[in-house]
Amino acid sequence: MQSNLSRRVCVYDRRFEGSKRKEEWLVTSDLDFKSFLRILSETFSVPLHEAFVLVTTERTVLDAEKYSQLQDGATLYLMQREDQTLEVPTEELIYFTPHHDTVVESGTYKYYDSEGKKALPYALADLVDNSLSATVNNAAGRTIEIRMLFDESYGKPAVIVWDNGCGMTSKQLNNWAVYKLSKFNKENGRFASDQGNYSRPGHVCRSLNSDISYFGVGGKQAAFYIGKTTRVISKSSSSPDVHELILSKALFEKKEKNKEDTYSTTIYNRKPGESSHITKTVDRFLRDLITEEYDHQSFTAVVITDVVKEHITFLKENFEVWTRQLAHIYHYYLHGPNGNIQGAVPKSSTLDSEQISKINILVTLKTKKSSCVVNLRDIGTDLQSLYIKAAVSTFEFRACTNPEAGIVEGILRYHPFLYDKETYPKDPDAQDAPDVLHGDVEENEYNTDINAQKQKKPVFECYWNGRLIPYTTVQDFDWCSQPSKGSKVPIECYNRFSGVLFTDDTFKVTENKLTFIDLEQKLKNKDTIFTVVLKGQNQRTNLQKEFSQWLQSCHEKFDKQVKFMNYQGTISRNDIPTKRNQFPWTTFSKIEWDGKIYQAGDYIKSLKTAPIYNGKVNRFLLFGTHDHEGHVYGPGGQVEINLEPKGLYDKAKIIPLSKIDSNATDEEIKKSINNDSAKLPDKLEVTWPKGNPWPDNATCPAGTVLGPINVKILNKKGDSMSCLPSVGRGVLKKLSVVLRLVHHVPKGDQEILAVEADHSPKWNFWFKEIGNILALGKYTLHLITIQTETKANEFGERRLPHFKLRFTIKEDVANQFDVAAIGSTLRIGVPFNISLRFKDRHGHAVEPPPDLKPTLQCSGLDVTYEQVECRNIMYIKNVKVKGKVRNHLEPNLHDLKVTIDGLREHSKTVTITVLPGNPHSIQVIPKENPVEVENGSTIKWSVMVQDEDGNPTATPKMTARCVVPHQPPANINCMAGIGEYVSKPINLSLTHGKPQSLQVRFSVPSQKGIEEVTREVLVLPSKRVIRIKIYEKDACLELKNNEKIDWMAGAVLGNLYFMLYDEGDREVPITAEVASKIKANWTGNIDQKELMKGKLPDVTVPTKAHADQFYQVSYQDQSVTASFIIVPIPDVPAGLKVILPKCIARLGEMLPGNIILELVDRYDNVTKTLKPSCVNEIIVEGEDLDQKALKLKFEESSCSVVVTGVRFISGTPGSREMSFTFGDFTYRTRLKVAAGIPAKLTLISGQAQFMNVLNGHGIPTPFVIQLCDQWDNPSPDQRVVVKILASSELNMSINVSSQPVNAEGQASFTVTCVSGPKGSYALNFKGIFKKEPIPGPSVNLTVLPDPNKPVSLEVEYDKRATFIAGELLPAFLVTVMSDEGRPIITRQAVSMQYWKGDSRNPGSNTPIEFQCCEPKENEKKDIFYFREKPVPEHVGKYTIQFFLHDPKNKITLCSDPILVNVVANRPMKLAPENPPPTQVVSYSEDIAKRMLVENMTLMIMDQYGNPAGQGLNGVVKISIENLNSASRENVPLFEDKSINCRIKLENGKAHVSNLAIMKKSPGVHGVTYMVLFRPEISPRIPGSLDSYEFHFSFSNDEENQKIHVALCRKRDAVKDAIIQIKKRQTQHTKLMEEYDGLLKKLSENEANLRNKLRNEWNEDLTENTSIEMVDRILHEKQLEARSIWNTPRRTCKIPCYSKGPDVIGKVGHLAYVMDDFEAWVISWHIRGDMDCIVTTTYAAAKEILRLTNGKQQILPIEGINPSYKRPLLPLPHIQNGRVLFAPRGNPRYAADVLIYPDNRADCEIVFRTLLGRTILIDDLDSANHYRQSVVRCNVMCPTILTKQGERVSASGKFGGAQNKAPPMHQLEIFGAPLPEHFSSLQKNIEHLKQYRVALEKKLQQIKEQNDTFSILEPKIKKNRESLGIMDKQLQEIEIQLATPLKRVHDSGGETSGITTKRAKLGSK
Repeated sequence: MQSNLSRRVCVYDRRFEGSKRKEEWLVTSDLDFKSFLRILSETFSVPLHEAFVLVTTERTVLDAEKYSQLQDGATLYLMQREDQTLEVPTEELIYFTPHHDTVVESGTYKYYDSEGKKALPYALADLVDNSLSATVNNAAGRTIEIRMLFDESYGKPAVIVWDNGCGMTSKQLNNWAVYKLSKFNKENGRFASDQGNYSRPGHVCRSLNSDISYFGVGGKQAAFYIGKTTRVISKSSSSPDVHELILSKALFEKKEKNKEDTYSTTIYNRKPGESSHITKTVDRFLRDLITEEYDHQSFTAVVITDVVKEHITFLKENFEVWTRQLAHIYHYYLHGPNGNIQGAVPKSSTLDSEQISKINILVTLKTKKSSCVVNLRDIGTDLQSLYIKAAVSTFEFRACTNPEAGIVEGILRYHPFLYDKETYPKDPDAQDAPDVLHGDVEENEYNTDINAQKQKKPVFECYWNGRLIPYTTVQDFDWCSQPSKGSKVPIECYNRFSGVLFTDDTFKVTENKLTFIDLEQKLKNKDTIFTVVLKGQNQRTNLQKEFSQWLQSCHEKFDKQVKFMNYQGTISRNDIPTKRNQFPWTTFSKIEWDGKIYQAGDYIKSLKTAPIYNGKVNRFLLFGTHDHEGHVYGPGGQVEINLEPKGLYDKAKIIPLSKIDSNATDEEIKKSINNDSAKLPDKLEVTWPKGNPWPDNATCPAGTVLGPINVKILNKKGDSMSCLPSVGRGVLKKLSVVLRLVHHVPKGDQEILAVEADHSPKWNFWFKEIGNILALGKYTLHLITIQTETKANEFGERRLPHFKLRFTIKEDVANQFDVAAIGSTLRIGVPFNISLRFKDRHGHAVEPPPDLKPTLQCSGLDVTYEQVECRNIMYIKNVKVKGKVRNHLEPNLHDLKVTIDGLREHSKTVTITVLPGNPHSIQVIPKENPVEVENGSTIKWSVMVQDEDGNPTATPKMTARCVVPHQPPANINCMAGIGEYVSKPINLSLTHGKPQSLQVRFSVPSQKGIEEVTREVLVLPSKRVIRIKIYEKDACLELKNNEKIDWMAGAVLGNLYFMLYDEGDREVPITAEVASKIKANWTGNIDQKELMKGKLPDVTVPTKAHADQFYQVSYQDQSVTASFIIVPIPDVPAGLKVILPKCIARLGEMLPGNIILELVDRYDNVTKTLKPSCVNEIIVEGEDLDQKALKLKFEESSCSVVVTGVRFISGTPGSREMSFTFGDFTYRTRLKVAAGIPAKLTLISGQAQFMNVLNGHGIPTPFVIQLCDQWDNPSPDQRVVVKILASSELNMSINVSSQPVNAEGQASFTVTCVSGPKGSYALNFKGIFKKEPIPGPSVNLTVLPDPNKPVSLEVEYDKRATFIAGELLPAFLVTVMSDEGRPIITRQAVSMQYWKGDSRNPGSNTPIEFQCCEPKENEKKDIFYFREKPVPEHVGKYTIQFFLHDPKNKITLCSDPILVNVVANRPMKLAPENPPPTQVVSYSEDIAKRMLVENMTLMIMDQYGNPAGQGLNGVVKISIENLNSASRENVPLFEDKSINCRIKLENGKAHVSNLAIMKKSPGVHGVTYMVLFRPEISPRIPGSLDSYEFHFSFSNDEENQKIHVALCRKRDAVKDAIIQIKKRQTQHTKLMEEYDGLLKKLSENEANLRNKLRNEWNEDLTENTSIEMVDRILHEKQLEARSIWNTPRRTCKIPCYSKGPDVIGKVGHLAYVMDDFEAWVISWHIRGDMDCIVTTTYAAAKEILRLTNGKQQILPIEGINPSYKRPLLPLPHIQNGRVLFAPRGNPRYAADVLIYPDNRADCEIVFRTLLGRTILIDDLDSANHYRQSVVRCNVMCPTILTKQGERVSASGKFGGAQNKAPPMHQLEIFGAPLPEHFSSLQKNIEHLKQYRVALEKKLQQIKEQNDTFSILEPKIKKNRESLGIMDKQLQEIEIQLATPLKRVHDSGGETSGITTKRAKLGSK
């Protein structure tokens, strides 16, 4: 039972009609029900005899039990009876404070996350959900109305959702207002209602239980999403009263402003139809709504006003859209469990047809112009209706998810394919894009493969309690998904079924009912059981098998596809404009379609095409890659037809299969084809008008005239024709005949003449005479019929008529000869041959005439030959020259003259080079024999090679060989003819000093014909020392070489002497010089006087025994030596020696090695005198030594004692003393003891356990790890490897990831960079010792994103733009993204580069760079704009990339490369690929001298020279014109004697194989003519095309032609040079203009900054200011700023916390306070919060809490009450702008004295929260006076602090220790700010730095400009001079070309047959 403490109730007296008495509030504290009734009767003067009832607003009669349950603030009615009408309205105070779930689940859901869709229909659906729940128990029909009142005549715009459901009582309406009060909470506590508790409905078919008003949030969210004011009007059948509740945004804001309870308002209770409270005109529509209340027992109306304008627009303009979406959401409530089956194909389902209550959802839209009403049931275009109507079969199943026992019902519907289109419905609300799957592609286009085109849509839509959850779909399940292999049906079938899932509330949805929370996870859990449903019953069968059988059955029964057979291959089609659809296309030779078979070769006829096509099937095409084995079923396709007859059409046509006329017969088609075949040309008739026919295979001399020839074209009927028969309405195609003369040469056939016949109706086709056939060989004359327009000689794959004539041309007799090239060099005496070639008058090679004898003469030499041979060439055999010549290294030029009498040109002279002849003999110097030499000396030899005439000669790489006995053979370089050689010293072993002789041989190995030369050498003995003798004089002991001698260690061996002997075994006297060359290796100080006596120094024997010592005496640097060896032996024992092992002892371990004891002599040599009995006499002692473990053992092999078991069992590392005693001998030593076995790692570098680091930054302090043993002693064991381990998601740059410890047992790890996802990571340090782990420390590292680090470049541009050469690029917008993922502004600008090619690197291509543009006023400053940049002028693939270079931070970023294709600009001109040089032609017989153009390709180009003629066809008309006259008189003619001709232009190209003027062509000598190439394009293109002009000069003789050619070539070269010079001049001018423009811009920037410094900072700067002056000023300012910075000031001593993106810092560091006393008292007041960390988000706060194990207090700004985010109100003594009294002590808010260096907005909120309205005042008296005055004005007074350290609390308390601040040194207080002058100074310094940079750039630009101009000026001057010289040269050449040259008169030449006026011109 609830306590009555402090409870009040409101009672209205409504016993009598018309009673208007005001309510009375009665206190029920500590009153029982009877006492309450007594007070009630007294208050309302109720007589004792009068009957009354006391009821709640829900008309529940109050009794003792109900009285005890009344809530504080409840409203009661005093009435005569409980059903009495409420004549006078009342108001009920309610509270709708949000339920606690609002806080608990506030972050779980997002409302109306519409995924790019309009959310308004889903908002309306939330209101309809409430209505469906309210009408669930209606006995009659269920009606829900959605009224859109947008007609101003009704009042202001309103949206009304009305239903005839159960309505709400006052309490239920109160509960409706409570946010997040779900149906499950209403039965608890104060939310309980008398209308009963919630009970979950039982299972119904498809879960259509209407239980969808669920969470207690949808209605409120929906209403306030639609508008700003909501009025709920409701009446329940159990109450006669109508209850109204109004919620509005304005009311909330008003209460909050007035500091009233925001979540309280009143319910207006009235009788039905009462509208007196509706007073505003704009609400007049409510009166009509209230009037309707009389007709209904219960209802609810939600009236939404202040509707958002954009919602009104949407509701008006998209009425059909949002009503269709609502019909989709409630489809199964509207149409029943089977859905909208009206008009649908009967389903196979046997689902129970039980019908739910009929539901009508009516939507009304009233506007000023129209009104419309629609019942959602009548809408048949929602997606579910489309699915149901398009389905031909269904498959039902159920899924059970244990253990929750949630049941899901599911249906699959199959939508078949019908021949050439899919019937799968398209979502009417999807974007309007062509969808192949739904048949949006036109039938005359290609059909693509479904799998390739359709992105697979999710199969299942999901319904929850019968209502659509729109944003959750299920892709599929394993049993119905597309198998990877082994499918029995085509893969496309898996895209042809749709599905729907029905669930109840066992599966959770989000509060906005847009998404399931757990449906798909539960369904795809392995424990979920799926079963098939047949006739409403679950079937225990294999679900996947049943589904596969159903799918196969649907495919076989309902799919109608084209059957493709006989796979041929896969091709790519270029006739399709869209590139992505050009490949792959699979081809077949046969199909079966609708019961009929078509195959390749069949005749078919088209249907509904213009024109109608007849032809044969070539192949069938189906898009996509298909299996070539077996048959393929495809959705439509295309057929390729070879049109017939080919003679007329000559092409193939591809049409869709649907265009085939299936009714046409083969006979009908063939008849149509035959009718068109008889009109084609058949043969040529050739006649010779002058009666000079050439028979076939004739042989004629060169120059014989051929022709003229007349030709007729005849068809099969013998009729002459000149045009092809027309096809349909096509243009007539004219015919012509081309004469082609082909010369058959070994390299292939060469066409030397091609001319088109002149045509006339009178003489048909005529060819003029041909008289310039000069080349020898076989010829063929072809007369070919061609089409005039296209020049093609075929039509319809049929060759047009053709005539062929074969003949041969032979040569004339010889009259001249040529000498063939003779070898580059000739040699004396070496024979060679001379070849002579003979020619006729035309230059043809002929056989030599018989009986010719040549004569040879050579200057300076004799020349002879042996014989002459004549074949086709004359050979002069074995010609030789003889005589003396100069050295072969110098040129020897001679003239060789060949003379043959009897010819027109009888002699020829050639220049030959003659060298010396081949090697013949050698000569050796010196010539005497024998040659004497002393043993050990060298000999110098000279060798010369000669030819047979005595000339020094040589061959390449020629060498002579010298062989000296006992020495390796030597090669002598004789490439110069003479070579020298110095032999090695001759060292022989002479016996008894006698001389010996040697034979030295010389030869040339490469020349076998040269005889060998031998010289004798006599070797004499030398006097050098070769032997040393050593002996001991007293003992007469001779020490032999390398002899060993035993001698006592440390003794002296003296009295040693020596003697020397030479090669003759003669004793060598020891002179001072000889003595100086004697060395002894045992001493460096030798007495020379003793040496001269033969005495050696004494030898001291080493003190160490058993160490052999080597002694040596040498003469002359050891070339002669004598040596001996002394072996020292030990002396008697003199002490005890202890040998310690090299290893180190470890604490707690046995010493690994052995300690050895030995007896030694005085020199420490081991004497080996110890005995086995000595073991018992030896004593071993040591500190902390374990004596029990010691063991001693005698070693017989070494006569020593071995000590083992040495162990130290305690202590610290260091050295320990040990003593060993044996008899009188004692030995003391120190043994080094190291730490024990490594046991653990410790961190000694001092880092905190929790660290923050910015992403991409490093950790400044290295981690130093110490290795320790189990006693914490540092262990230096370097076998231990320490590793640093981190998460794989964390990337760290470390100096080393693992390393052994150093000599101190430490390992240092420097982390230079840390990068990775934001979050916390653990850095673990582990050790490894003998493959066993050693534990180590761990550091928690938090990675925070770096907000200032640029990490990527994002580029935006119009991807649909076309890049046209020479135009402008589209605008590129480049954003620099930070590590946080936000745009940032960088100091460095982004640059743009592009280069030719599609590679990521430019390679050899030089990139073009652009800088960004200035942003416009309304554009973002964090974006780099690149606009109006030029497109490259040359077509091709280009790569565009953007770069950001930050050298200071070593950052280089580049965007992803953008590949663009630059296309040609508009066609502008016709030009050749390679322009030919200027030609000079003559009317010569030689065609080469008449050739104008040879192998030239003309192309249609744009203005930049790019090919721009793709797809353009036509002809190029060629004509010759006079440049100086318009007259056609005396204009040269082409080779066919015509003034013009034409060539074919295909795809923008025309090739000219050769173009020449005719022999003896008209023309004026010395005149320049122009060949004009004029293009004619069909169809015409916009604009005009410039023709190509080619100039040539005409000459009437060959000699002058050569001069003209040379002049023209020279003129072309000069013109090219002039163009290059002018181009360089233009570049220089442009460069200078760019420099001037840049300098102007830099100067303006420098001037602006200078003026700003002068105006704002009074800096004395002038235009002549230098860098040094700026540096001086800047240095002074920086010194001043540094002085201020270094001045001591108050600082906050609280340890800092690393800042991050969401971490602001500790409170003590967020603000400065200027005054010391103010800082003191404020810091004391909030001392408990000074070390609190402030974050912006809860997430960051939770992370810090986790890292500090809950020890750190945190304040997230997200959790601060919104009221603290508003500015502070005026001080309490100021109310409504009026000062209530004059305060003392300078009062002000404490928060106002704080100065925030960063994050001002956030810090203001924080300190408003911590300090609130705390006031700061000077002293305590002023504080008490202020508080007293405020309280007197009935105003609340907050806490007051004084600068003396006192505090007056908000309750008025002051005094005592708790209200007195402790001394300042005991507190952590706020720091003091820097002076204001410092901030001003910093700004001044920054402006000075900017000015310095600007000035430096300006001066650098001036210097660079001056340097560049100084370099360019000489070049410009030189170019100007060169241009003047070349202009003058060009003028001179032009004058020479214009001056008529002397003409050579013709003699006997044949005329061309054309009358000219050349003779007349010549007579002048």
